[in-house]
Amino acid sequence: MGLFNNLFKKKEENTESTVNQQNASKYFTSENDFLEKYGALALEKQRNLYAVTGDLSWNVNMDAEEITFGDDLTFPMQVLGSFSHSSETWLWLWENKAGGYAESVMKQALLLKQYGEKNSIDLLTIGKFDAVQNDLHLIGMIATEMFNGSGYYLGNYGQGTMVVTIKDDSIDNTESDELSRILTVFPELISTFEIQNHKNAFTNYLSQKGYELTPNGNEIKAEKDGNIINAVFNENNLLTALNGNS
Repeated sequence: MGLFNNLFKKKEENTESTVNQQNASKYFTSENDFLEKYGALALEKQRNLYAVTGDLSWNVNMDAEEITFGDDLTFPMQVLGSFSHSSETWLWLWENKAGGYAESVMKQALLLKQYGEKNSIDLLTIGKFDAVQNDLHLIGMIATEMFNGSGYYLGNYGQGTMVVTIKDDSIDNTESDELSRILTVFPELISTFEIQNHKNAFTNYLSQKGYELTPNGNEIKAEKDGNIINAVFNENNLLTALNGNS
């Protein structure tokens, strides 16, 4: 939340300019474009979040803009919206007129709406729509990456599921085996979402993690710090084999 603490304090502030500056390094024009560019990185963060929170119970304090796991893990949060289990619809928090929520708890949601309007992304601009579970994950992933969050959380409260983003250094600094993480996260990404070009997604993922890539026809070899990962794709740029060693 630190990046956005002052965004809405002054009416005369040029919010659009601020958004453009802060998201200069993160740009996408469609859901597929986002998944190919940043999807794997977003899923990585979810594994860090789970390593910290596990299966602990959760509770939110909307006034304090905090989410607590268990008895003593409390993090700042932003609320994006909620999914109704009965109607199977998604409702952005800014569209929930009856809730009376403070604008400060939905800063990220409002900024995503602005981004969606500028780039014609319906997912971010339609206040209420029929949704499936993957839509909730995608919305959480987008917010996490666009605002450099530590992860997103889907909180089931019975009648619905609330989607919030979290930011905390203790989550960001969670240690993991990088090779194992990559070999787990990338297959998870392409099996969970319908991504048009696995090869692009793999290239973006490993490049952003600092790997040196060597293409050879339909194969890509990625190397970094003794880790070697080999990926094979078919003529449609879909993954057919993935392995690695260190």
